Amino acid sequence: MMPFPFLGTAVAVETRKALASSTMRATTVSLVAGIALLSGAFVFLRSGGSGEVAAKLALLVRGQGWTGLIDAAEQVTAAGALLAFGMGLSWIVGREFAHGTISGLFALPVPRRSIALAKLFVYAGWCALTTLLLVGILVVLGIAAGFGAPDGEALSALGREGALGVLTGMLAVPCAWAATLSRGILAGLGTAAGIVVAAQVAVIAGAGPWFPIAAPALWAFQMGDVPDGALALVAVVPVMFGSLTVWAWSRLQLDH
Repeated sequence: MMPFPFLGTAVAVETRKALASSTMRATTVSLVAGIALLSGAFVFLRSGGSGEVAAKLALLVRGQGWTGLIDAAEQVTAAGALLAFGMGLSWIVGREFAHGTISGLFALPVPRRSIALAKLFVYAGWCALTTLLLVGILVVLGIAAGFGAPDGEALSALGREGALGVLTGMLAVPCAWAATLSRGILAGLGTAAGIVVAAQVAVIAGAGPWFPIAAPALWAFQMGDVPDGALALVAVVPVMFGSLTVWAWSRLQLDH
């Protein structure tokens, strides 16, 4: 017997739920538009703002043109994307409890572990597509701003921004476990905020490169300071908490 029977069916159903969700659409638009607008504003103010504002932004945004735009996007993505991805995943997992549909899942022939894994697959696909959309919007924004077609260095930076988005999405997987244990959405949102705070504390304490939830942002900002082994540890987060989420769903009971 397959360990995850009816997984394909579960993925199809969860995909339809996500596509029909106004919450997922709003989160996607807010994430992509927010990062693009903030990045563009940072670059504009750095180059055309008052002397004091430009001087302050010069400490945050390295370079101008494509370099400045993508650098600004990376800084916003590091914190903002984690919160947005955490919100989306909390909804994907926690909506069954919040909407009272969890009891109906017990009557289906699809095992709950398959449903949980399908939710994680749909989340992974959403993260990848949202990140791809964000990179595409940044390309359009840069060309519209007069930076010209991205050269080799800009393309490399855009690839780094895409990788940062995917890695950040991986770090939000603990929100699925929190939403399952709490049987709701709010705990998942709180977990996303907690991850952001923990990453900042780790960086300040000097443990950033080897602290998985802080490594992606440090890698994007200072590639030479993050060893490949430290970045590879990021994969431990989704594997561990994804497994815990599937296990928790397999043991769900209606009475508690």
